[in-house]
Amino acid sequence: MRRKDIEINPGITKLEIDILDISKDCVVIISNGKAKVRELPIYGEYRIITHQGRVKRMRREEGEEF
Repeated sequence: MRRKDIEINPGITKLEIDILDISKDCVVIISNGKAKVRELPIYGEYRIITHQGRVKRMRREEGEEF
C-alpha cells in the first residue's frame, strides 16, 4: 500500500499532482489544508470518516471475491 502526503502552500490556490508518480487506482483527500493520496484496495472498501466537515479517519477494509 502506497501512501503519500502532499504539502499545500497556502499562498498558491492550485494543487499539482504528478499522475505518473501515484498509483493507477487511488483517492486524493483534501481536508483542513492537507492533501493525502491513498491507494485503493483491489477488493474492499476505503471509508472516509468525517466530523463537522473535516476528515477524522480513513479506514481501509479489504476483502476478496468468493
